[in-house]
Amino acid sequence: MAQSKGTDVVIQLLDQALKAGLTAKYVMFDTWFSNPHQIVQISQRGLNVIAMVKKSSKITYEFEEKRMNVKQIFNACKKRRGRSRYLLSVPVKVGDPAKDGAQIDARIVCVRNRSNRKDWIALICTDMTIDENEIIRIYGQRCDIEVFFKTCKSFLKLGTEYHGLSYDALTAHTAFVFLRYMFMSVEKRDDEDDRTIGELFYCTVDELADITFNYSLQTLVEAMFESVKEIFQPTEEQMERFTNAFISRLPKYMQEAISPSLAA
Repeated sequence: MAQSKGTDVVIQLLDQALKAGLTAKYVMFDTWFSNPHQIVQISQRGLNVIAMVKKSSKITYEFEEKRMNVKQIFNACKKRRGRSRYLLSVPVKVGDPAKDGAQIDARIVCVRNRSNRKDWIALICTDMTIDENEIIRIYGQRCDIEVFFKTCKSFLKLGTEYHGLSYDALTAHTAFVFLRYMFMSVEKRDDEDDRTIGELFYCTVDELADITFNYSLQTLVEAMFESVKEIFQPTEEQMERFTNAFISRLPKYMQEAISPSLAA
């Protein structure tokens, strides 16, 4: 494994994890591993992929029955205007049956680059059941993972403390580094998180009872619908169409939160 390419090692490690009984809803990675062959291989193992797309002219996807790279797809499509969280969302087909052994459906979502507002980045997701906002939210969790690895490598000597060729020894060293990070995280939480004061925290929360996220969201939605009915006076059919269109554009966790108010 030490002499294998990084892209091959990823698949081997995933196979080991699945064989050990570990499960995951999504496999996330950056542009380094984001190529059609890798995405197809992971999808064939029953896992969904959310990754950043590499802006390379050599990597193409099937879009509207044409082979195009992500820059060509971006330039060929009309962008969303205003304060939308994303600029573009298009369904594509990933992989070449001749080279990759299969072809799968995916969605490419282009968003503005926070570091450079004139630039954009592209995300790809093989789960066609979630919307664009959910894709962006899930991929945003990668930031915490990156902070974890940077801390391990820069401050906890992940790559410098042990030098050897034994795979078992490298695994043991990595485990010890991760344990150091866990100890630091627990200590940090004890110092900064009020919930670590135990029962006293929950007593305080009970005294300062606040409205829940679900209740506040339901209140806002109900107020908006009542305002629409009063000002625009739509028919029942128009109101139902408006409601369905509005709900379909929300992330799944918000749809579940406001479903009781709609049922009422």
